[in-house]
Amino acid sequence: MNALLFLGGLAILVLGANLLVRGASKFALSFGISPLVVGLTVVAMGTSAPEVAVSVGAVLDGNSDIAIGNVVGSNVLNVLFILGLSALIAPLAVNVQVIRQEVPIMIGASVLLLVLAIDGVLSFRDGAFLFALLVAYTVFVVRQSRLETQQAQAEYENEVRPAEPGAWDAAWPAQLGLIAAGLVCLVFGADWLVTSSVAFARALGVSDVVIGLTIVAAGTSMPEIATSVTAAIKGERDIAVGNVVGSNLFNILGCLGVSGMVAWDAGLAVAPSVLAFDLWVMIAVAIACLPIFMTGREIARWEGGVFLAYYVAYVGYLILAAQEHDSLEAFSGVMTGFVVPLTVVTLVVLLLRRTQKPGA
Repeated sequence: MNALLFLGGLAILVLGANLLVRGASKFALSFGISPLVVGLTVVAMGTSAPEVAVSVGAVLDGNSDIAIGNVVGSNVLNVLFILGLSALIAPLAVNVQVIRQEVPIMIGASVLLLVLAIDGVLSFRDGAFLFALLVAYTVFVVRQSRLETQQAQAEYENEVRPAEPGAWDAAWPAQLGLIAAGLVCLVFGADWLVTSSVAFARALGVSDVVIGLTIVAAGTSMPEIATSVTAAIKGERDIAVGNVVGSNLFNILGCLGVSGMVAWDAGLAVAPSVLAFDLWVMIAVAIACLPIFMTGREIARWEGGVFLAYYVAYVGYLILAAQEHDSLEAFSGVMTGFVVPLTVVTLVVLLLRRTQKPGA
């Protein structure tokens, strides 16, 4: 029964996100807002709507561990799994602006989250501060979009299309109906997903944090997976990468911002294990984007394979740690003593070669 509840909740979440994005995009376009601005704001926020719904629902149900684990786990999955899988399909070109602006902002937001959570709680004030930063960033992106190239405008016109004249969703009442239906689906889907996830955690004997970091994170990231993989198959220039970076920013600033404000009385508790390990993994993954993105300004297939391998290793560590398995120490020793240093040395060498090339 819990498995059916989980699958049903996941399906309704994905459906709700799609309805919300479709209705909000066409509603915005009907008011003359450019496809580029809609893509950078409405679509990016819409694909992160399941994370918001699940985290807020978890807070209201008193399961703050799932709320935090969902965001941290989604951010790790977005970079390692989604970009890794997309790069295996086709090497991903990375826009210079993403390297110079969006990734550093993502790193800054990740570090800021650690600083705010270092006392073990995200207070109402912390949440309000994060949400204010999201508003400021959105305004900044909208203003900056006016300077985007014609190529970028054309790319988003292919991704975000207005309703065809005479179509059933061309009128604003139908568009508002899509938005309302999407929000209703998100509410019910989030409730089912959180309820079944808590039941799974208790049945498997693992913590809510681990469930949030893995199962819930993967489920709520389905819209990002679909968007980025589809963009990679179509050969879109940087929507696959921009979607992931934008979603990670929205997860931290928007999802945890709203969740922190909802938990206004006691704040959003941050588990010690998340402070000691998972937040640092999220920051390390964000920082790792810089050298990989800068080596040829693309994510090559082999780099995508490395991302995927690290995600498998991360999930493996969480499972071993949850079960207090005897092989955990050996696994950790191999990762920290050999695999991670080897990866760092390889990236440094590639980055040095890149910077020494003429015109780099």
